[in-house]
Amino acid sequence: MTGRFDNIHPGLTCEHARQILRQPVNELESKSDYYTAASHLINCPGVETEHALVSLLENPLNDQAVKIAKRKAVEVLGKIGAVSLTSVIGRCLWSDDHYLVENTICALKQLKCNQPELIAKMINLLNDNLHNQRALIQCLASLSINESLPSIEALKNAESPGVRGAAISADTQLSGNRQQLSEIIDHLLLPNQMDRHCAIQDLIDAQAIEYLPQIIASPVSPAFRVRACRLLLNAKEKYSELLQSIHLVDSVFIDDPSNIQIVHEYDVTPDPAFLVRELFNADFSRCYLALKSLSSVPSDSLWPLISEQWNEEAHNDYGAHYFFMRLIGSRSDWSQQSMICIDEILRNAAVNMRPQFQKSRPAAIYSIAQLNPDRFIELIPMFLDGDYSPQWDCRYAVVLALEAASDRLEQAQLDELLTPLVEDDDCFVKAKLASMQLA
Repeated sequence: MTGRFDNIHPGLTCEHARQILRQPVNELESKSDYYTAASHLINCPGVETEHALVSLLENPLNDQAVKIAKRKAVEVLGKIGAVSLTSVIGRCLWSDDHYLVENTICALKQLKCNQPELIAKMINLLNDNLHNQRALIQCLASLSINESLPSIEALKNAESPGVRGAAISADTQLSGNRQQLSEIIDHLLLPNQMDRHCAIQDLIDAQAIEYLPQIIASPVSPAFRVRACRLLLNAKEKYSELLQSIHLVDSVFIDDPSNIQIVHEYDVTPDPAFLVRELFNADFSRCYLALKSLSSVPSDSLWPLISEQWNEEAHNDYGAHYFFMRLIGSRSDWSQQSMICIDEILRNAAVNMRPQFQKSRPAAIYSIAQLNPDRFIELIPMFLDGDYSPQWDCRYAVVLALEAASDRLEQAQLDELLTPLVEDDDCFVKAKLASMQLA
C-alpha cells in the first residue's frame, strides 16, 4: 500500500532504481543510493522489484549503507504485499541489527504471517526484552496469536506507557477482556506526545469506539484524531454508529481549542509574539494552549505578528500552517486591509495540492466560511473542482460549513449547492448529509 509521500524521487525510474541495487557498493555515486533506490521501489510493485529487494537483503556486506537500505527494503516488501517472500523476510528476525528486526516485525504483520517458526521467534524476542516490545505485541495481536497471550499479559504493568498500553489493547483483542481499556485513557494526556499517539493507536487496535470522545479531546494533531474516526467508524456495519457520532467528527473539523484537554499551562500568559511562535511547536498541546491564549489578544496588534511569521516561515511549515488557518478563522474582527491578505492566504490553502499541507485544506475552507459566508458560497465550485482532487475531508468541510451558513440560505439554494455531493461515495460525507436530513 503506497502513500502520498512515497514518490519523493519522481525523476527516478523503476528500472534505474533496480539497476542501482545491482551495483557494487563501491561503485555507487553516493552512499545513500541503495536507500534511495529501495525507497523508490514502493512505487514499482512486481516480481522484478521483489527480486531486487531480496538480493539487497542477501547482500553479505556489513557496510552501514547496506544495513540502512536493508531496513527500507523489508519495509517496502511489507507494504507492497510480497506474501510469497514471507520466509525470506522472516530470516531478518535473526539479524543483530535491531532496527532491521523491528521493520521485519512490522512487515510480517502487514503480510499476515502464519508461519509457526517465525511466530515462535517473535514470542521469544518478546520474552527476551531486547527488541521493540510494542511492535512485537502489536504484531502478535494483529495475527491473533493466542499462545503469545501469557507473554503479553506479563507486560500490562510495564514501565513504558507504550508497552503497557499495547499489552492492554492486545489482551482485549486476543481474550476479549475490556476491563483495563480505561487505563489507556490516562495515556491520552501524558506529557510526552508520542505516548499520546500510542494511546490512540492502542484504542484503535482494540476497536474501543466507546472512548472516541476522549480520543477527540486529546491534544494531538487533528490528523491522528481524524484517523481514529475513520478506523473506528468507517465500515458499512458501523454506519448507524457513525450517524450517532457525527457530532464528534464535526468537532475535530471545527477543532475549537476550548474542547481540547490541554496538557500544559502557563503560570503567566506570555506576550503575543511568543504565543504566535508557539504555533510552530512540535507538541500540539502547546500549540492548542497558545491558540486558546491568543483569543484574548486584540486583532489589530495580532495581525502584524501573524503576517510577519506567515511570510517568513509559517507558509512553508506544515504544522504551523494548520494552526495559522485555525487562528485566522477563529475571529471575525480583522481589519478590512488585513482581510485582503487573509482571503488570499485561505483561498490558496484550500486548494493547496502539496501533500504535507493536506490537513490545512479543510481548515482553510471552514475558516473562509466563518469569516465570509458569501465568499465561501462563491468559492464552493472551486473547493469541489476535480482538478484540485478534493479529498473526503475537504468535501466534508464544505457540508459542515454549509450547515453553519444554512440560516442565510433558502432551502432551494442550499439543495443546489449540495447537489454535487448528494451521490458522494464516502460514508462520512453521506452521514454528514444525512445528519442535515438532505440525503
